[in-house]
Amino acid sequence: MTLPIDPTKIEPEDYGEHRAVLEMGHEEAIEHAREVFTEAGFGVPAEFSPSELLNEKVDADRDPYYVLGACNPEMADRVLDVTERMGALFPCNVVVWEEEPGRQVVYHVSIMKIARLLGIAPDDENWQEIVDATGEMVDEAYANL
Repeated sequence: MTLPIDPTKIEPEDYGEHRAVLEMGHEEAIEHAREVFTEAGFGVPAEFSPSELLNEKVDADRDPYYVLGACNPEMADRVLDVTERMGALFPCNVVVWEEEPGRQVVYHVSIMKIARLLGIAPDDENWQEIVDATGEMVDEAYANL
């Protein structure tokens, strides 16, 4: 299969990649990430542990891995006014995985930027305002991790 775009030509900034390493336990990192994203203006309406699910269902023996589904209702409302298809990418996920005991990675990519790259959202000034506003919130959260 040939991809319609060349992934080697897309930079992490193009899709809003953020990554931080925390020197703490897994549960502590989850709680800390939840707190800083909440303080930055996100709620966390959905969260789950894929590692627990997979370890239970298919005996996967996965290391701790957790997903916080972050959402700012005002931004989500603005986004859906622009394109209903964005709901397929909701919520904005923040992933926390254990790289090794006492060392956690907190990872996020911008669904707003990804949607624009994929043509789900327009490449216009209105959308750029949404990208900028959500990006500022994510930047604030990462600055406080």
